[in-house]
Amino acid sequence: MPAMNKSQVDVEALIALATHKEIPLEQLITEIEAGVLEAYYQTLEPKRQARAAIDRESGEISILIPTFNEIGERISEDRDEPEGFARTVTSTVRQVIKLKMRATNDAEIVGEFSASVGDVISGIVQQGRDPKMINVNLGRVEGRIPPQEQVPGEIYQHGDRIKCFVVEVKQGMKGPEIMLSRSHPALVKQLFELEVPEIKDRIVEIMEVAREAGHRTKLAVRSHRAGVSAKGSLIGPMGARSRAVMDELHGEKMDIVDWSEDPAEFVAQALAPAKVSKVEIVDLAMRSAKVTVPDYQLSLAIGKDGQNARLAARLTGWRIDIHPDTPVSP
Repeated sequence: MPAMNKSQVDVEALIALATHKEIPLEQLITEIEAGVLEAYYQTLEPKRQARAAIDRESGEISILIPTFNEIGERISEDRDEPEGFARTVTSTVRQVIKLKMRATNDAEIVGEFSASVGDVISGIVQQGRDPKMINVNLGRVEGRIPPQEQVPGEIYQHGDRIKCFVVEVKQGMKGPEIMLSRSHPALVKQLFELEVPEIKDRIVEIMEVAREAGHRTKLAVRSHRAGVSAKGSLIGPMGARSRAVMDELHGEKMDIVDWSEDPAEFVAQALAPAKVSKVEIVDLAMRSAKVTVPDYQLSLAIGKDGQNARLAARLTGWRIDIHPDTPVSP
């Protein structure tokens, strides 16, 4: 912090600070002058049209009051030195610089983490005052997982290292605010990208993701290179890659299916692990399909509480009507 001597600021220290923080020196000086002037107007008898000025060489800080002639022309400026104001100037300068440094640091953090929006980031769970809000130490700053971005049933213990999806970064009233998510569908996609080199190399692509956080996720994948299995790439040797993602998500089930441009084929694949006998496109414009499955596959195709059919519909964007291959007798 630049040292003060009466109503004076250490210019060399101010220059060094501005250089280190990459702040324009003139901007910093102007903000100090504005802060000093505001403090002056809080004194008992401030004079009108005053201005604060810092000498760019000596660092002397003055309050200058203009003098006008009879026709209203400014002819000179006189100093006003209220009793004890030098001490006020000292604390004001320190406060302005402190706030400027905090704002600069905040801007650096927001800029740094804004580049991570849409990515996965690691952090350590911290205990906070609000039990509904999960705080995550990200190093220079804490991120937060609000209730709507948490996974039902997932326990967040102090000291746990977790991976989160960065939803939003902004400057809040009390500093940078980084909103994280554990329930976002893109978290699963990003976790697979960390585990699967073929995705990074654009050999394999995750086309769609449908997720019910904490329960099940369906991913539709395709390969851009002949001979490379998209599903096999995500599953990995001995299932290691998909298991790593499942472990990070505390056992959330993963259905990895082949994406297809053919809607009938895509709908059939999306209902995995159920086997489909036939898919009939009922209405192409309304994206409606009738699916026939063997009797013994009906409950599997629908899933517990309709989850499998619901996720398949979300994954494909089609309305799926499932029927057994043996009609029910009237």
